[in-house]
Amino acid sequence: MLKSMTGFGQASTRIGDASLLVEVKALNSKFLDLSLRLPKVFSEKELEVRNIITEKMERGKVSVSIEHVKALSAEIQQQYNEPMFIAHYAELKKLADSVMAPYDNLFEMALRSPDVQQTTERELLDPLLYGKFTEVLREALDQCEVFRKTEGGSLIEKFKTYINSISGSLKKVEKLDPLRVEKIRSKIKKSVSDFFGDEGFDTNRLEQEIIFYIEKLDIHEERVRLKTHLDYFLNVMGESQSNGKKLAFIAQEIGREINTIGSKANDAEMQKEVVTMKEELEKIKEQLNNVL
Repeated sequence: MLKSMTGFGQASTRIGDASLLVEVKALNSKFLDLSLRLPKVFSEKELEVRNIITEKMERGKVSVSIEHVKALSAEIQQQYNEPMFIAHYAELKKLADSVMAPYDNLFEMALRSPDVQQTTERELLDPLLYGKFTEVLREALDQCEVFRKTEGGSLIEKFKTYINSISGSLKKVEKLDPLRVEKIRSKIKKSVSDFFGDEGFDTNRLEQEIIFYIEKLDIHEERVRLKTHLDYFLNVMGESQSNGKKLAFIAQEIGREINTIGSKANDAEMQKEVVTMKEELEKIKEQLNNVL
């Protein structure tokens, strides 16, 4: 089953007077590119949290946001270092005087200066809270996984359409091939007859040269290999795991056979079908960029 690298999952819960919300967003990327926004209370568990996400997400540009919101409390949790504030304010005022600037924003600037604001509470991680958090995180990751599978199902239908289109053009090429060979044979014979006129030429030698020339333009093996690659692509899509990289390699082989057919074709009608196959292959390659 194919899975898209695009996904979204969200889960939340309440723990006492606090709420916990986890959001997972995923986009396409060749490797796992994880961006994690973690509340301070969970900072000591960051490595463990990253491992949980990595085991589940495999590949993609993944953004995980965790919000831990506690109910408002009447107790003041913030303290201020008054001597440090006064020192910063005085220094800022001195700088303002030196350039004759107004004092309008000096209070806010001094208040935001380093070491002025101090928290009185140091949050300790409650094991119960962390246990609930991991449950919510896994639930959001599972939702993202379901999203990826759903998107993957849509991609399967698109790939089948593109592959069937290439197969249809290949069947037309197979019908055109005998006519192409006969046209080449007739063209060579006519050219030789026009060149030599009544002087005559060695018919056996001409036949040998025609056979040699047509063998160089033979596309039977390319047609067989292309059909094999198309069938293999469909089979790999039906496997239990998502094989984006494997499908990309198969697409490269499909492109190689199409290009060889095009270079050997030497026929306008066949070239039209080659162009159609190339167009469908480009659609496949574009969509494969989003397959896990």
